[in-house]
Amino acid sequence: MAEKKKPVGKAAPAAKPAPARKPAPAGTPAGRQSKAVAPRPKGGEVATPAPEGYRSLIEPRTGLAELFAPVGGFGVTLSNMFRKTVTEQYPSEKVPAKPRYHGRHQLNRYADGLEKCIGCELCAWACPADAIYVEGGDNTPDQQFSPGERYGRVYQINYLRCIFCGLCIEACPTRALTMTNEYELAGPTRAGMIWEKDDLLAPMREGMLTSPHPMVEGTTDTDYYRGEVTHATDAQRAWVAEHRPDDPTLPGGAGLDVANELAPTAAAMAATVAAATKQGTR
Repeated sequence: MAEKKKPVGKAAPAAKPAPARKPAPAGTPAGRQSKAVAPRPKGGEVATPAPEGYRSLIEPRTGLAELFAPVGGFGVTLSNMFRKTVTEQYPSEKVPAKPRYHGRHQLNRYADGLEKCIGCELCAWACPADAIYVEGGDNTPDQQFSPGERYGRVYQINYLRCIFCGLCIEACPTRALTMTNEYELAGPTRAGMIWEKDDLLAPMREGMLTSPHPMVEGTTDTDYYRGEVTHATDAQRAWVAEHRPDDPTLPGGAGLDVANELAPTAAAMAATVAAATKQGTR
């Protein structure tokens, strides 16, 4: 029986040859094409060459300086190895702190005795440790604690949280909050490490009157901020004598020693520090 012949159709188009691939560098995984990269600089160059006409201001080392350059960084270490060691005999001998040391905080006063704090709470917002708590209050004619309209009614600093970074004093717009050089802070209880406003207020000085009392007559808060108020006036003394005749800062009163008695929290901490110093003194 004769075999059937397949119908003759159009020939299938020839497949296009695949484009030739560039050979992959050695170490490249199979099936992964490497990206083109810029050629590496020759002759040990690791940076863009200096523009024409450039001259370095650093004088090149020569001779012994070039020889000892690799160990030059150990100069400070080697020079201190042969110095006499100084040991501070604390607490028997207390070395004064540097002038810019960040110690305990202080709420300052103006020259007539009014408080500088205006209760703006910027120090509390700037504190990274959330150690400051402030509540502002309104000044009234009978209760004028600071120049202007507002004053710090409540002011607390938790020294268990404080990291003494100084950001709070940078944020204060009236320079009411500063930091002293006092670094001996200790207490037997957690509550005793939270200082109130009375503990933080700066001590009274000669010519000041304990707040509250009116502002210097004929002045505004701007005059206080500019430092134009230098002392308390007779009108302010008369107002304090009328409302608080037993005020220790009045002429003939008990004096600054009574006015500057420590508040309970500060007094308890001072007693604790004094006892620890006595125990540790040789």
